[in-house]
Amino acid sequence: MRTGRTTVSSCARWRAAHGGGAWSSVRWPATCPMSSGRRMSAPSGKLGCSDVVHLDIERRADLLLDPPLHLLEGADAFFFTGGGQLKITTRFAGTRLCAAVEEFYRQGGTVAGTSAGAAAMSDTMLVTGPSRESHKIGESLQMAPGLGFIRDVIVDQHFAERGRIGRLLGAVAQNPRFIGLGIDEDTAVIVEREERFTVIGAGAVYVADAEDATYTNVAEEEDNRALSLFNVRLHVLSQGDSYDLRSRQPSHQFARKVEEQLERSKHLRKGASPAEAAGAHVH
Repeated sequence: MRTGRTTVSSCARWRAAHGGGAWSSVRWPATCPMSSGRRMSAPSGKLGCSDVVHLDIERRADLLLDPPLHLLEGADAFFFTGGGQLKITTRFAGTRLCAAVEEFYRQGGTVAGTSAGAAAMSDTMLVTGPSRESHKIGESLQMAPGLGFIRDVIVDQHFAERGRIGRLLGAVAQNPRFIGLGIDEDTAVIVEREERFTVIGAGAVYVADAEDATYTNVAEEEDNRALSLFNVRLHVLSQGDSYDLRSRQPSHQFARKVEEQLERSKHLRKGASPAEAAGAHVH
């Protein structure tokens, strides 16, 4: 998951640096008009990919009649563009292609998304809600089922840039089982086996954990009353930091170390094996 265009190449380099090999074949579906797919095509040139396929999903009926399952053959990554979470789920979720992409992911393939594409990854997604203000009870905070690639997490994007802390806290107050992730632009979380994630990029990731919350007025007060939420934990993670989704604990790694790992991945593009790249040193 990520938001911000320049992090795409960093995601690919992270995968290469951790033994996954360089991306050579990427599937790039767009649930918005083709212009969206063209705008997002620029970062793919930074990936060193020899095979980038755009898939425009204009109508769900077309996907049901002729699902292009063959596109996943030989693919290294499947990337969702932005535009609108509900456009992604209403056209893509529940189809044979969606099931194939999930199986591709469960078997170790890379599935990524930007903006709405990142928000749609979770089993419950935050669709709309007021920004840049404290959450008010009764406000329109629309949530809907997502694609379910990552469970028990709610993702919000363009986080600091659009002042969305209030609505993310409102979301986790409604169901403290969920971990709220607010991802800044030009920032990504690399999720590993749904157990932990690592942050890369220029911005921050905000983690809102209300599992131990002792009180909220979300179900008690009248509409338009400001939200109360006691004993909620808020972590702010930057590049190199990780978060364990099971223990709900963050851990630190210096950002420079991550930069060195990403730098080492460049050896893969020059023909070095993952083991050789892992053994390289950057001074």
